[in-house]
Amino acid sequence: MSESTTAERYLRFGRIAAQGSSPSYAARCEEIAKNPDFLALLDALPEPKRQPNLLFGAVRFLDGPVDESFLPWTTAHWPGVTAVMLARSTQTNEAGRCATLMPLLARLPQPLALIEVGASAGLCLFPDKYRYAYNGQPSFGPDSPVVLPCRTNAVIPRQLPQVAWRAGIDLNPVDLADPEQRRWLEALVWPEQGDRLARLRAAIEIVRADPPRIVRGDLNDTVEDLVAQAPEGATTVVFHSAVLAYLTAADRRRFTGTMRRLPVRWISNEAPAVIDGKRFALLLDGEPVARTGSHGQLLEWI
Repeated sequence: MSESTTAERYLRFGRIAAQGSSPSYAARCEEIAKNPDFLALLDALPEPKRQPNLLFGAVRFLDGPVDESFLPWTTAHWPGVTAVMLARSTQTNEAGRCATLMPLLARLPQPLALIEVGASAGLCLFPDKYRYAYNGQPSFGPDSPVVLPCRTNAVIPRQLPQVAWRAGIDLNPVDLADPEQRRWLEALVWPEQGDRLARLRAAIEIVRADPPRIVRGDLNDTVEDLVAQAPEGATTVVFHSAVLAYLTAADRRRFTGTMRRLPVRWISNEAPAVIDGKRFALLLDGEPVARTGSHGQLLEWI
């Protein structure tokens, strides 16, 4: 087996992130890590474009298989697969994460002005438009086709945040009016997770009915200007989920410094290196408050 960092990357993804969540992706990662020829194809790509989610999303976007025929099919269609991988980026927009963000948002002084960095299509900017079901209890919230289940170790008050204003930032905002961009979001949902796919489609329809403002730009260059536009009388909240891993260490330090300086509340929902790939850490103003599931399925208050 190749000892390249790409092989290790796929083994880690298959054995930690995909294990138990996507048997097909876990199996394909094992096969990729043992195939020097395919690893060489991946290693010819720029390093940020070698990530498993991007490869699998590109193959599925092209209607390719994720079963045992994955490697032969992908190798035969490699020019088309690489074209998608080079043109697109992983923008998994998981409305389910609102189940972990919502209780924290509801605790803050209301109403809120929400700013999401790394917003993708902006599905997480609508925590007030979804229903919530914690620990199998009856759901609560507005009349919505999107119901977000979540396991938690606490009683969650049946209180939603009041959102007065919402906006986002993304390097490549997803235009939900474009069928191909919607299809790309669907391709990033793991194949065994039909409930996530149904939730994504329902959330897309909610957001398409009232599109938020999403500014194209780098978060470090854009967030301060957007904060200045938030309405007076609202608590400005800057939040992000599964974003900081895509920044350099220097850019993360710069962003952290900006958040500590601006007059905002800062919610971070990210996967730190000390926690396994299925757990995120939820922080408020830089202080840990909970551990969360990567797709919003778990909320464990610290």
